[in-house]
Amino acid sequence: VIVVSLTITAILVFFIVPLTLLFFLFLTNILLLIYQRNSEVKADPLSEVWDSARKSIASFWDIYARIWHGYELHGVENLPEGPGILVYYHGAIPIDYLYFLSRLFLCKKRLCLSVADNFVFRLPGLKLLLEVTGVMPGTREECLIALKNGHLVSISPGGVREALFSDESYQLMWGNRKGFAEVALEAKVPIIPMYTQNVREGYRTFKERKLFRQLYESTRLPFTPPYGGLPVKLRTYIGEPIPYDPNVTTEELVEKVIIILSSLHQQVCKCNFHFSFQTKTAVQALISKHQTIPGSIWKALLERFDTRCK
Repeated sequence: VIVVSLTITAILVFFIVPLTLLFFLFLTNILLLIYQRNSEVKADPLSEVWDSARKSIASFWDIYARIWHGYELHGVENLPEGPGILVYYHGAIPIDYLYFLSRLFLCKKRLCLSVADNFVFRLPGLKLLLEVTGVMPGTREECLIALKNGHLVSISPGGVREALFSDESYQLMWGNRKGFAEVALEAKVPIIPMYTQNVREGYRTFKERKLFRQLYESTRLPFTPPYGGLPVKLRTYIGEPIPYDPNVTTEELVEKVIIILSSLHQQVCKCNFHFSFQTKTAVQALISKHQTIPGSIWKALLERFDTRCK
């Protein structure tokens, strides 16, 4: 009985906060369904008709962020007035990104559409919440339409792989992904790097994860459970935008033609590599500037009492 009790207690300590967050997400979706039914709302979930509901959701998460993590958002002035692509580092749980969306909506009344992994849309009971908060699949067409309509679009090139298998060293795990650069160049919009300090100290995944990695690579499902939820200090930093430069793009295209005598599509791919490399460097620079490497849970907790901004 003692062993079982200690085991259950340990599980609760490690997973109670992540499970609580999951509970709040499902509860939010239920409340949105009640609001939709009682108010007989049939409008597009992205329309202003839903702004009052979005404000209530954002207010709840912003209060939670302030109390539990002393959350701060820096660099909002770096966001363009028009469309752009936000590129960010993915923590074990993207709770920092949820805080960012909430603070952005409350301060600027602005919605940022979010590219999510396909498995998110297979989760039951979250459909309306995803629609109202602007979560969408990362198809090229949908991203281009969102940018054309003047929205900010956010994406984490590392995605679930980075969430599960990066660690307190804060290594970016982007691989060869550069679709965000292709979209940015086609839409002629800037890329804005973003990073949250101490996000890996708040929530982590288990280090012994070779089996979990094999399962993920074969199924693309996140079998590695995150744990933690300590009230560490979280600060999100929005870096200076990497502007779309038609002159640079043209030079890259011409160089590509001369070097490999290939098609226009191949030229754009080379330019995309250049653009995505710039973005990766910018995000890594934000991490180096604002994060102690390797991350320390104790230092992250003590920063709650440090009023100075790193």
